[in-house]
Amino acid sequence: MFQEYTVEANGIRQHVTEAGEGPVVLLCHGFPELGASWRHQLRALASAGYRAIAPDMRGYGQTGAPVGVDDYTIFHLTGDMVALLGALNISEAAIVGHDWGAPVAWTAAQLRPDLFKAVLGMSVPFARRGSISSLAKFRRAKLDQFYQLYFQTPGVAEQELEADADATIRRMMWTLSAGPSELWNGMIGEAGALASFQEPEGEIPWLGDEELARYGAAFRAAGFAGPLNWYRNIDRNWELTAALDGLPIARPAWFIIGDRDPILPFVKPAIDALPQTVAGLRGTTVLPGVGHWLQQEANDAVNAVMLDFLAQAFPASPT
Repeated sequence: MFQEYTVEANGIRQHVTEAGEGPVVLLCHGFPELGASWRHQLRALASAGYRAIAPDMRGYGQTGAPVGVDDYTIFHLTGDMVALLGALNISEAAIVGHDWGAPVAWTAAQLRPDLFKAVLGMSVPFARRGSISSLAKFRRAKLDQFYQLYFQTPGVAEQELEADADATIRRMMWTLSAGPSELWNGMIGEAGALASFQEPEGEIPWLGDEELARYGAAFRAAGFAGPLNWYRNIDRNWELTAALDGLPIARPAWFIIGDRDPILPFVKPAIDALPQTVAGLRGTTVLPGVGHWLQQEANDAVNAVMLDFLAQAFPASPT
């Protein structure tokens, strides 16, 4: 059912998984995932009359991974999505993003409303540019072991996470899901990154051995440097985006998050502000009993919200 191929766009090789025919929905994954993390949505969108396109994002999987840290700014990432559609001769699309893919989707909709006709963010809400960067706030609070700060020094987290890519994926998927009794607090302990994520007690019910093996093989091959470089541009992104502050997201928008997502406490103020910060906001959905990987943990619920939103904002056929 899925078609996989590679295109050259924005100066890099982009690996794409797609399904279906019809209006295009572009799916942007987060850390540490792949285009295949949208497998449930690819099927649902195709069945509903859409052409669903899920690239491995810059630095991930079979997509190119530039060496330079500053090759991973928000403008590179959104540029990849614009260039991908251009390479495929697509003139309009809805864009969906989860985790790090959400800022890509929000920014793409903000910059190119002519191209992106609707936007849906998952887990990470749109947030106005503050007076200082988000990392600066964590530094001021002396949260030096907060994972985003821990990831800043090139080579440190890579060495720890690449020592056992299979264990890294397995533990991260479990730790940030709704499975553990206590939510992860975002801190990296003295033993390092890998040791800060819990080993699941048994099988992860929403992630089978085949999917885990695919993730593990991809990260063994490509490593974690590219994905971690997204975090190393948080300060740089703040510096670069001053001109975007106040630029509206006017196209229809929706936001989804799980109520057991460990990042919810950190992003709740931005969620509460969405009616003021996103002009096109149609609504927000908080899924009960769902963790960070909501499109995999609760695919039926996510698909229902997504398809309902798209039916109104970017229909597959005239109504």
